[in-house]
Amino acid sequence: MSSSPYTARTAEEGTAAAPDTGGRRLPRTLHPVAWWIWALALATAVSRTNNPLLLFLVLAVLGYVITVRRTEAPWARGFKYYLYLALTVVAIRVVFRAVFATGMTPDDHYLFSLPHIPTPDWYAGIQLGGPVSLEALLSAATDGLRLACMLCCIGAANTLANPKRALRVLPGALYELGVAVTVSISVAPQLVQSVQRVARARRLRAGRNKGLKALRGIVVPVLEDALERSLRLAAAMDSRGYGRAGSATRRSRRLTGALMLLGMCGLCAGAYGLLDASAPKLLGLPALAAGSVLCLAGLRLGGRRVTRTTYRPDPWRFAEWAVASCGVLSAVLLFVNVGYDPAELNPSIYPLSWPTLPLVPAAAILLAGAAGFLAPPPAPPAPPAPPTPHITAPRTEESA
Repeated sequence: MSSSPYTARTAEEGTAAAPDTGGRRLPRTLHPVAWWIWALALATAVSRTNNPLLLFLVLAVLGYVITVRRTEAPWARGFKYYLYLALTVVAIRVVFRAVFATGMTPDDHYLFSLPHIPTPDWYAGIQLGGPVSLEALLSAATDGLRLACMLCCIGAANTLANPKRALRVLPGALYELGVAVTVSISVAPQLVQSVQRVARARRLRAGRNKGLKALRGIVVPVLEDALERSLRLAAAMDSRGYGRAGSATRRSRRLTGALMLLGMCGLCAGAYGLLDASAPKLLGLPALAAGSVLCLAGLRLGGRRVTRTTYRPDPWRFAEWAVASCGVLSAVLLFVNVGYDPAELNPSIYPLSWPTLPLVPAAAILLAGAAGFLAPPPAPPAPPAPPTPHITAPRTEESA
């Protein structure tokens, strides 16, 4: 049986044919907005609890999802730096609690004492130094752990979602703001990649300086590389029409600004009405709905002056709905307070005891971890091109 040249070439190269998944889902990149909805909803769920067992469970879920669904892109390698930043946040929170001591009760467990610094009368209520208890440090560590988990949720969104693809789905009125946010989000992963590349080059050159002595040899190439990336990005964005306002009259700009300002005021009033039970009913859902309508109208009107097209728009399929729903359901289950005691979400340090693990909130957080297998597997990196064979000319009598 003869085969066509295309079939033979595909069999030799192994890159042109579709990958054999053995009946599994084809790899593709998930919509970036789905990852952001999932991460922000999980961060909202974290804001509801102070239970260290649930917070550590959130970190485990984030680690699992990132491990199985991150790509090989530069921004997908920076989650460990978010973990370092989270540990720094916890350490700073504990140190501040130890320095600005609040005193001890007779039932507290004494650990150590810092030198006491007297404060003036106008600084009353704040104590510098003094005895530090175990309960105070545990309370500070738990508060810092909650903030660290929220920070890791944002880091997971930056790790899993492509920030440049997320820019394409923004409304036209927010395009300039989206460009600035996208560039700012991309700075940290690019700097990490630059530092790794410079450090690798120093090891290949047998650089012996370490610590502070090697800082000068790393900072200068990294800053130079960041400047070159910024110039290339600016030139590429200018060639693609970014930052061009298009045609808009002064009246349309004023109307857009007025709609957005009134809409934001309505959103603020609605949020205040929902949080304050004594507020009038008109400051609740009606104000929130009116503010949302005004903001949408402003975005719609402002987006007319920005004309752009999308090449290969990102699809929103069942996997996107499933991933976003996992995070939203997790946040909803921690807000409705059904099936568990709300006091289990924020256990008290006093008296000192081991916190309990509520089943319903734990199941809600594990539900968010289902995004690890509901999302399609990421596309594998492109294989390197085969080396070009070097053909040597045959030796003739004249060349001899």
